[in-house]
Amino acid sequence: MAGVTDHTFRELCRRFGAALAVSEMLSSNPLVWQSEKSQNRMGHRQESGIRSVQIAGSDPQQMAEAAQYNVSIGADIIDINMGCPAKKVNKKLAGSALLQYPDLVQQIVRAVVDAVKVPVTLKIRTGWDTDNRNGVQIAQIAQDNGIQALAVHGRTKACMYKGEAEYDTIRAIKQSVSIPVVANGDITTPEKARFVLDYTGADAIMIGRAAQGRPWIFREVVHYLATGDKLAPPAIAEVRQIMLEHVQGLHQLYGEHAGSRIARKHVGWYLAEHDALGVFRSEFNGIECAKQQLDALNDYFHQLAAT
Repeated sequence: MAGVTDHTFRELCRRFGAALAVSEMLSSNPLVWQSEKSQNRMGHRQESGIRSVQIAGSDPQQMAEAAQYNVSIGADIIDINMGCPAKKVNKKLAGSALLQYPDLVQQIVRAVVDAVKVPVTLKIRTGWDTDNRNGVQIAQIAQDNGIQALAVHGRTKACMYKGEAEYDTIRAIKQSVSIPVVANGDITTPEKARFVLDYTGADAIMIGRAAQGRPWIFREVVHYLATGDKLAPPAIAEVRQIMLEHVQGLHQLYGEHAGSRIARKHVGWYLAEHDALGVFRSEFNGIECAKQQLDALNDYFHQLAAT
């Protein structure tokens, strides 16, 4: 979710009921920490909730130092990324590529846990391909070396985001360890959240892509799990208000030029249902000016409300 779950988006998710919103993935390489992108991701003290900061890398010492640095600037939790399947991450032996090397997993986990006094959590996949689902082994290594909670995405590294998530491995992991297990993958509705919790026995669920353009999914899931009743979808007026707040927040976070470009993908997600043919989204993507973006969104919603 790097490039998506920035400060602005995390604040929205928390407001709608997400109990924990983890930062975008941060490299453990100190040479990139002063870049504009990294600096935007490192404003931990601005967070309104528990500050969980995710780090990625393959060198145990660098990972330990990255953990210490992020704690020093406000992190309450350090989350180790061993779940990202992206090629540019995996070619550096980071993310889910590490699942092929249990000994290195152990070294990284132990180094990070020993380096900081805050809780350390871990995000993994079920294995590196469908013939090598070693999630149970990795989970036991994690528990034995001080990891406080484990999030598991129900696909392997090789699966990327193709096909459907499987939950049998998550259930086996939950049965093999006593630390909290968080289930992740294809949780797109409140009913699916209930099913995954019941099927896996997981202690919590994590929602990623299903919240893109739909941060109110957390409100829907929380309500359904508590009552068994489904909330009505948000009215058009509320969707407009949420989207405008999100886009304005991106303009403020990144500056008007970069923020207007980043806003394009978020607006595309918000309007996927309403602008099925993509006519407005195509026009919106050509707008460079932040104010013009807001004006165009207001005009679009006024027309939508009138139909």
